[in-house]
Amino acid sequence: MIPLHDQNPTRRFPVVTVGLIAACFAIFAYELSLTVTGGDQALEAFFSDWAAVPRRISAAIAAGDWLSPAMLGVVTSIFLHGGWLHVLGNMLYLWIFGNNVEDRLGRIGFLIFYLVGGITAALTQVWIDPESPVPLVGASGAIAAALGAFLPGSGPLR
Repeated sequence: MIPLHDQNPTRRFPVVTVGLIAACFAIFAYELSLTVTGGDQALEAFFSDWAAVPRRISAAIAAGDWLSPAMLGVVTSIFLHGGWLHVLGNMLYLWIFGNNVEDRLGRIGFLIFYLVGGITAALTQVWIDPESPVPLVGASGAIAAALGAFLPGSGPLR
């Protein structure tokens, strides 16, 4: 069953949640434009440059190059998506649950929590398969962190 809303009212408008959704949709629109103008090769090149690529991240960590483009991909990958279902599913869950977590943690607290959740998910995947050349994309790890915080009796919303 896919939820469409929750029953929890918020005290204020979820500025960060809406901003994250807008950013993800804007970047997805750019991804679509790349596909239209340059085909799948252009999109693959974009993902290669901006997604989290475990093999490159592992090499950067081994070299102690913490400010490399590979390490930047750990953050930027959170805003990339691989298709319509991917972006729509992630943004639906972010809209439903993110607003409550943002309401509880505050705007800056939620943004930090969301980014740390996404970064942790990407680095966990790198740890699992450090030599993978496949780019990692999506906000699923960050949204999973928000879901964990939302669940009754867990996370910062206790």
